[in-house]
Formats: sequence, structure tokens, C-alpha cells
Amino acid sequence: MFHYVLGRIVEKGRDYVAVETKGGVCYLLTVSDPYAFPFGQEGKFYCHEVYSESDHYLAGFPSKEEKEAFLDLISVKGIGPKTALSALSGTSPEELYAAIEAGNVSFLKKLPGIGPKAASQIILDLKGRLLSAKAAQAAAEGPYLGAREALLALGFKAKDVDKAVASLPAGLSEESAIKEGLRKLK
Repeated sequence: MFHYVLGRIVEKGRDYVAVETKGGVCYLLTVSDPYAFPFGQEGKFYCHEVYSESDHYLAGFPSKEEKEAFLDLISVKGIGPKTALSALSGTSPEELYAAIEAGNVSFLKKLPGIGPKAASQIILDLKGRLLSAKAAQAAAEGPYLGAREALLALGFKAKDVDKAVASLPAGLSEESAIKEGLRKLK
């Protein structure tokens, strides 16, 4: 499994870029928008290996956020890698997530490769789940990690604990954060 490739863009096509590494190996990355990768640019290019009966290629992304959006889209029933790449060519990850959380079917239908049925399925599969994942990550990285762990050890559900911890005011001691978290969970 590939996470990223370090190198320089040496060639671009309609739906791909070629990244040459310092070791002399050149990777062909299928991308949503080759213009997001300036020719000659050196950097870190995130990728995901797509492997199926009929295809085997590396999908490439200019940022970790775009790769995560791609992975979220391909987790949706009926959305394949080519459709996900095509859809990402018409939006940014931030706009995509905002449309999903707002239930904006008309925005999603305007994306290349996404029809009304696919747009509804994306919202059905991803709405709420994306915010929960981001809240859990923020709580895990936040100032009240000890309080979060203590509340989880008491048997509360992670989703409820993350919501309670995220709503705590700044500057509380760990003990105060646990007490306030317990109050919010009751």
C-alpha cells in the first residue's frame, strides 16, 4: 500500500501526472485535476492504490485532505474510484463535506459523474459520519485527552464522550474537565 510519493512532476496528461523520485523511479498517478500539479513541482504527492479485476493504478492527490475525501467517496455504495476522482475534479474537499452535511443534493448532482441517485446515496452514507470522525480526531488531539480517556473508562460511548469533551470550555483542570464531562453526559 502506498501513502505518498516524494518526487518531481515530469509529465502531465489529460488525467495523469508522472512523478519522478530521486531514485530514478517514475510513478504514474491518475488524478482528478492534472492542473493542480504544476509541472516541475517537487513535493509530496499522496496516493491510493486502486486494484480490481479490470484495473490497477495509483490515484494521486495534491493534499491529504483530498485523499481522505476520495476514500470517503469510494466507501459509498455504488461510487467507484473513477467516479470519485471525477467528482473531486469539480469541488474541494471542504465544499464536498459542507454539501454532504447540509444534504445539498443539487450541489452534488452538479459534480462530474454524480447523478441524483448517487448524490442521495452519498448523503445517506456519509452525512453525520464525517463530523463524528472529525470530532473524535479533534477530541483525541485536544486539551482534554485525559478527561476523554477517564470518561471512556467509565463506560460511556465514544461518540457521546467526544461530543461532551468538545463542548467543554477552555482552561479547565483535568479534574474539572472530568466533572463537567460527567455532568454533560447525564
